[in-house]
Amino acid sequence: MGNLAIIPARGGSKRIPRKNIRLFHGKPAIGYAIELAISSGLFDDVYVSTDDVEIRDISMSYGARVPWLRDETLSNDHTSTIDVIADAVTRIKLERGTPDKVCCIYPVTPLLQVKYLERGLRLLEREKWDFVFSGIKNAKSPDRYFSLDENNALLFQKNPIEQVRTQDLPVTYHDAGQFYWGHESIWRSKHPIFSKSSTIIEIPSTEAVDIDTIQDWEYAEFLYKRNTRY
Repeated sequence: MGNLAIIPARGGSKRIPRKNIRLFHGKPAIGYAIELAISSGLFDDVYVSTDDVEIRDISMSYGARVPWLRDETLSNDHTSTIDVIADAVTRIKLERGTPDKVCCIYPVTPLLQVKYLERGLRLLEREKWDFVFSGIKNAKSPDRYFSLDENNALLFQKNPIEQVRTQDLPVTYHDAGQFYWGHESIWRSKHPIFSKSSTIIEIPSTEAVDIDTIQDWEYAEFLYKRNTRY
């Protein structure tokens, strides 16, 4: 069989309750991810892995396949993305045969664009990477990061670099929290995503928000409205 999209969407989100089906500009958030994956033409099928009946029903109404409910042992705060996708790939393989490449798409990614999924797939096919995922360039170097100790004194995360110009510091990136392309066998073997065997597709900071707080949500709504205005 061909390529698959798998969207992991548990019901017990803590920081934003019911985040995966919370209305984003009038539509359940997961609806954007499902519709984008289907309309992209990159996937033979789009699956949602969830432990939640309401999420299952909404996902199916947008065209996703949800042939099982995820086990409770894979639905707690400590369950990793790797574990969830490995479980889904194993189930699908038993039911329908071995998929080619598998893309994990996070459910709350309303800013995601098809062109980045396409670039990720091309890179995975062209070069020998285990995973290709979305990344954002950091505006500030972590070499300048510091926190405060119990006495409110500076506590540097790294050795302080005071004499180096900002433009001379190394460029760094962070996970955009949108998608992860990987080979079927790599997902099932639970190889770590964040390793030297992975690379990124760079996403502009105005086209991706890793939504963990209400402030993140509101900023994503602002960007979505701005980006789709024209």
